[in-house]
Amino acid sequence: MPVLPGAEPYRHEGGETGVLLCHGFTGSPQSLRPWAEYLAARGLTVSLPLLPGHGTHWHDMQATGWQDWYAEVDRELRELRERCRQVFVFGLSMGGALTLRLAAKHGPAISGVVVVNPAVKLHGVAARALPVVRHLVPSSKGVASDIAKEGAVELGYDRVPLHAAYSLRNFLRLVDTALPQVTQPLLLLRSPRDHVVPPADSARVLARISSLDVHEVLLEQSYHVATLDHDAERIFEESYAFVGRLAPGVAKKGSTSGG
Repeated sequence: MPVLPGAEPYRHEGGETGVLLCHGFTGSPQSLRPWAEYLAARGLTVSLPLLPGHGTHWHDMQATGWQDWYAEVDRELRELRERCRQVFVFGLSMGGALTLRLAAKHGPAISGVVVVNPAVKLHGVAARALPVVRHLVPSSKGVASDIAKEGAVELGYDRVPLHAAYSLRNFLRLVDTALPQVTQPLLLLRSPRDHVVPPADSARVLARISSLDVHEVLLEQSYHVATLDHDAERIFEESYAFVGRLAPGVAKKGSTSGG
């Protein structure tokens, strides 16, 4: 099926510092595009891929799993590494989980990690029933557009394909196991009022990673998709400052590139 208008991947060739952005489960690059454009306007090289099975129709996602989603961001990371001196990885929700796995696997090849409302576990009775229910029911109610800001909408599926959700459950278990292997500087931004991912997930990330340079920011005015919510500008500014602190010269160059 054709990609939905607005769900297209985004890339920008900038300077020697690159950022890979990973969108969330059943979402699309649309939820991170303002963030990507903010970074691009400040001279960074930016890659925001569309994950397989996303951005079309939820039926397309039924045939994909975490291996497909991870392979896509892993490939994008390797391409950025070929073009850039330093690379950072950012992610929202499941994109945060993809980011954390990349960090655990690639080590010093990644200069820093930024996660927004990262997911590291599927919670509740429904999650435990997925191994059986996915064979009986194809989908459940969607989780897109948890946003406090009036008029803001996330371009995501209105149904959750349960085979894909089962794969996500298995992936998050792998990510959780690998959290102690995450050693990079990390910026975690979370919304206290998140109706998709509970605060326990962010707390677990902070408790289990091995990073020594860690900063947490609360997004008091936003729900789950904070990158499209009231605190979006703060996310953009905090993440850019984080990159500028760890990549010498970025902030100076960015001040002359507009945006």
